[in-house]
Amino acid sequence: MGNRIGVVLALAALLGGCSRPEPRPAPVASQPTSVSPSPTPASVGPPTPTTGERLPGFVVLTDLDPRIHADIRYATPHNFVGRPIAGYPEPLCLLTREAAEALRRVQDAALAGGHSLKVYDCYRPQPAVDDFVAWSKRPDEQQTKAEFYPDVAKNRLFAEGYIGAPTAHSRGSTLDLTLVDEPAASQPPYRVGQPLVACTAPRGQRFADNSIDMGTGFDCFDSRAHTADPRITATARDNRRLLQRLMTDAGFVNYDREWWHYSLRDEPYPDTFFAAPVARSSVG
Repeated sequence: MGNRIGVVLALAALLGGCSRPEPRPAPVASQPTSVSPSPTPASVGPPTPTTGERLPGFVVLTDLDPRIHADIRYATPHNFVGRPIAGYPEPLCLLTREAAEALRRVQDAALAGGHSLKVYDCYRPQPAVDDFVAWSKRPDEQQTKAEFYPDVAKNRLFAEGYIGAPTAHSRGSTLDLTLVDEPAASQPPYRVGQPLVACTAPRGQRFADNSIDMGTGFDCFDSRAHTADPRITATARDNRRLLQRLMTDAGFVNYDREWWHYSLRDEPYPDTFFAAPVARSSVG
């Protein structure tokens, strides 16, 4: 039993995938949050998210810049869990105004080169992080393994840094994104139950995301998703470097284990982790 407790505590302390790129103090909740959701079967749906909290100084990104595309995966079943995630009642990108304004500058620069930004995830409420942790403790729920973590055991996802708790996303100035050609090509809808292809497969074989080729799909739990991994094609390497240059020029920092993950360097809430749901009503 002692060894088991030690392993659980070690996993909870890891900062990994879609986590912060540098150490931070322990999280301070913006208001008291609900108890972590209890494990529930995927067929029942996610736990009820915390409600009644506002996000001070946050905006809906597409209100500020409607030119930016959005594909908010955690509000849909097309993610590594395989169902909508707790805390995402609406498919919106919420960000602090500072991060959103900086991203608008990135969009200006991207459009000048014939591209546009597309966001996959932005602010992520603490109940969503709790949902990920609860899911990680249910070994039988692996319906999306073939796409998102084909070569990694589920019980290694925390240890290898692919999922982290807490996460910088909960501070409101971190996001996951890619580049698409402009005008953007249409993207086929994801259908639950469709055959899954590994996120590491060549672009023409994996899910037909309208992103330019980044070498892997989004949320690909594989070392080939590391920003500077040498095994990707020259085209994908150039595309990752383009995204990194655009984001760095606007004051964002990349998490080097995920080509899609960026945090605003001078974020306004460096020590606060919010719990309000991803909903228009949360924006204050």
